[in-house]
Amino acid sequence: MHPVILFDGVCNFCDASVQFILNRDPNETFHFASLQSEAGQELLKKYSVRDDVDSMILIENDKVYYKLAAALRISRHLRGAWKLLYLFMIVPAPIRNIVYDLIARNRYKWFGQKESCMLPPPNVRKRFL
Repeated sequence: MHPVILFDGVCNFCDASVQFILNRDPNETFHFASLQSEAGQELLKKYSVRDDVDSMILIENDKVYYKLAAALRISRHLRGAWKLLYLFMIVPAPIRNIVYDLIARNRYKWFGQKESCMLPPPNVRKRFL
């Protein structure tokens, strides 16, 4: 099973992050589901994700990763020097997540939001659940 990235489908920053990953994932490692979608809701239930979690979530090998742990694990699979970001895993999670939490709390205010989730382009649609 491919790792699945759950993301906030109405968040402009989250949408840009998904586009960033798509453009740097030549092996098509990741599949995607918005938190608002039926597939996303089913995965949240299956993995017992708390209702108050609305950040990026990575499900990989039947384990759930949140916040910067998810982003850094994703970076390991991306083309180019992005793999090096995984080295930040040595930083304790509470410290790593300070900046992540600040951006997550303010993402709608700083980057805006959409009325609905994006419709993926045909060439990547198969990677969206």
